Amino acid sequence: MALTLERGDNLTAVTEFFLLGFQSSKWLRHFLFCLLLVIYCVTICGNLLIITLVSTSKILHTPMYFFISQLSINDILLSTDIVPNLLHILLNNGATITFIGCIIQLYFFCASETFECLLLAVMSYDRYVAICNPLRYSSIMTSQYYVILITTCWLVGFSIILMDIITISRLSYCGSNIINHFFCDLVPLQEISCSETFMVQIEIIFLSIISVIIPTIIIILSYANIVFTILRISSSTGRQKAFSTCSSHLTVVSIFYWSLFSVYVVPTNGEASTISKLLSLLYTVLTPLINPIIYSLRNKDIWKAINKTMKNNIS
Repeated sequence: MALTLERGDNLTAVTEFFLLGFQSSKWLRHFLFCLLLVIYCVTICGNLLIITLVSTSKILHTPMYFFISQLSINDILLSTDIVPNLLHILLNNGATITFIGCIIQLYFFCASETFECLLLAVMSYDRYVAICNPLRYSSIMTSQYYVILITTCWLVGFSIILMDIITISRLSYCGSNIINHFFCDLVPLQEISCSETFMVQIEIIFLSIISVIIPTIIIILSYANIVFTILRISSSTGRQKAFSTCSSHLTVVSIFYWSLFSVYVVPTNGEASTISKLLSLLYTVLTPLINPIIYSLRNKDIWKAINKTMKNNIS
């Protein structure tokens, strides 16, 4: 259990939290440990492969693949923030985490999720320009422009969340130190706080508008225009070719937003907390694994880059 620090008013301040994780039988926890360890290793290797290919293969030096490589960097960051500690929790049927460690984990989790929301919006805009304005694509999506877009996503993603993280860190935790989750998330931390969380709720709403609602609107508008443009193409072959250029991104967007919204719409009390934790696994553990697979399996350019790299290494 967590250590506490005595106060003069006979209350105690929590200096460590106890993450329950998944409370189950030993064999099931060990099975999950092995499964998640394999998933984590494959996730790191798959995303590193994407980053390496985009960096070294000239045929992948385009805005779309540059954005995919940035998504892979973010997936590695998110997985590394969550999974190693989760593996420790599974082995020990729960584990303590320091207050500072909890806040740091929460910061990188929120920042990476915010960045991904912004990046998916930028990628949808890229697909919109490519399909709706193909003749102007090279003049609009210049190397300078898409580097500025990505830099803005990183800066906004890792700075705007600081406001809410600072407020969370200033809340008082003087009661229970048990978090019924496998990582430090906003909702569980608010639930065990003995402070008024009204300001936190206001900040979350403000941040959600910037980091979730606005990117979602951009994605919807982009794909509405994309669908309208595709339907105007006379040949079925042309429609299929146009849709194939954005199908991978649309799949990633659907999985990410479905899991993200499900977690924060489903109530977290009672039996629903288990459902919430399982859904959290989807976007913190499985999505970083699925992303490079989705972008590589049906992508001819990725396979060409892989084959070329293998031939160069063999020769």
